[in-house]
Amino acid sequence: MIDFHAIVGFQWDEGNARENERHGVSQGEAEEVFFDGRLLVVADMQHSMQEPRYHALGMTLDSRHLHIMFTLRDSMTRIRVISVRDMHRKEKAIYEQAV
Repeated sequence: MIDFHAIVGFQWDEGNARENERHGVSQGEAEEVFFDGRLLVVADMQHSMQEPRYHALGMTLDSRHLHIMFTLRDSMTRIRVISVRDMHRKEKAIYEQAV
């Protein structure tokens, strides 16, 4: 799967960042999810036509439950966040059951 030890940073698209802020989530808050020891990552086969995409379910330092769609860039060393939002009720239940 993903070697998170090889990740050296994040890559942000300005348009996606503005869209994510519309959901009330800052870049910093979204990045916090990847440091959650209980991060749940699942491959998104339906949207992986041109590049592998993933769903991440995790919590911020303020215990906010977020759903993040992302891909990996720069030889799989940078996380490129595509979208981020609060988890839906079903996603939260899946996350809580998994962790």
